[in-house]
Amino acid sequence: MSFERTFCSSPWYHMRITPAGHFQFCRNQTKTIEKNFKEIANSPTIMDISPIDFFQNTMSGYRKKILDGEVLDECKDCYLQEEHKQVSGRQKQLLKTGVSLDQFEKTLVSSPTFEKFKQSMDNGYTDLLPIDWQIDLGNQCNGRCVYCTPYYSSSLANEFKKIGLIKEVPPKAWTENEEAVDRFVDILKNTPKLCYLHFLGGETVTMPSFKKILKALVKTEVCDNVSIGLTTNLTVWDQEIADLLSQFKEINLGLSVECFTELNDYLRYPSKINEVRATIERWLVHSSENKNSWLISLRVTATCLSILHLDTVYEYAYENNIGVESCNFLTEPKFMRISVLPPEIRKMAINRLSFWIASKEIFKNNEQIVNVRNPSTIKQAVLQDAHSYLNYLENQPDESSELNNLIIYLKKLEISRNNSILDYLPEYEKLFRNTGYDV
Repeated sequence: MSFERTFCSSPWYHMRITPAGHFQFCRNQTKTIEKNFKEIANSPTIMDISPIDFFQNTMSGYRKKILDGEVLDECKDCYLQEEHKQVSGRQKQLLKTGVSLDQFEKTLVSSPTFEKFKQSMDNGYTDLLPIDWQIDLGNQCNGRCVYCTPYYSSSLANEFKKIGLIKEVPPKAWTENEEAVDRFVDILKNTPKLCYLHFLGGETVTMPSFKKILKALVKTEVCDNVSIGLTTNLTVWDQEIADLLSQFKEINLGLSVECFTELNDYLRYPSKINEVRATIERWLVHSSENKNSWLISLRVTATCLSILHLDTVYEYAYENNIGVESCNFLTEPKFMRISVLPPEIRKMAINRLSFWIASKEIFKNNEQIVNVRNPSTIKQAVLQDAHSYLNYLENQPDESSELNNLIIYLKKLEISRNNSILDYLPEYEKLFRNTGYDV
């Protein structure tokens, strides 16, 4: 079929609401809004347009392009993942409609959604409703991760403004509008076959709107048939939220960590790795004490600064039989990409990952695991993810010309935070000093 290389079923059942209340057609959509929030200030939000109208009508253009086999710029993160044999968001979304890239034509025709795909052939319209959501509640966050943006962290926004990296902070979160939250909850409660809700922040656990939505869904017993997901930065614990989550059919819990060394303190400033580790253990204990199904994974945003220590995440996940997931290979900010590393550092990272993989890989499995949350294949999926980063390190084109921009950025942050990357990553001292870094 002409659209096999680019087809994705996600826009027939899923959509995303951004921190400011705008809509996107996919949770994996290459994100540009956060870089250009001033440019979209006047575009419609949940306060202006019904999510159902956006899904059925506005998104029809994307569905038509997909069916026409167009290569969408918004999908480039998924294409990059597939290039390096990392399970992409597209593959995960296809799986939810029973479509497999390995047997594309056969599984497409047998998909329960096939007739709805055909319905959209002329103009992209669908009469379906979104039953799978990514809900970005806002940017309220107590963390200031070095690779993050003000659009996802209020603390970072305030710091960026103070040190002159931005002139204005991003717009307010849509969840600060109680009427919008109530309207959205009503839509969820009245959506037949509602399947999955994934919540992000900011820091989800600290956001009042998150607890309000959970309580509403539990009160109306929507929770009985819905799986819920969230990602937390592991700096806080809220027992009430933990108990509310336990009332949902299934819980997909993402635990954000970059490595299990003190380098994590620098990357996910101002967190402390010992406290992060303790919170992970607390979630593991809580999940084991509940009857509902909990699927826990470590969520990483691998950068040029963390790649040398990424094996510590794989080791922890492997030994605790939990997954490792990243939404994509980081592309922004450009100077944080792993491909910024010159050959000598890449070689060091390749050796560390290769050594870890060799210590665990008892047998070779050539069949790609798309359902990376399948409890029976968790360890194989962890190894598979490690292989994808090894592939990236070995094959992604060199972008070390960005090193100077990385140094400039880090120094601005370090003046504000009174720390130094070289205290956490001495392996980079020669490289950084040769690039103009000076304590």
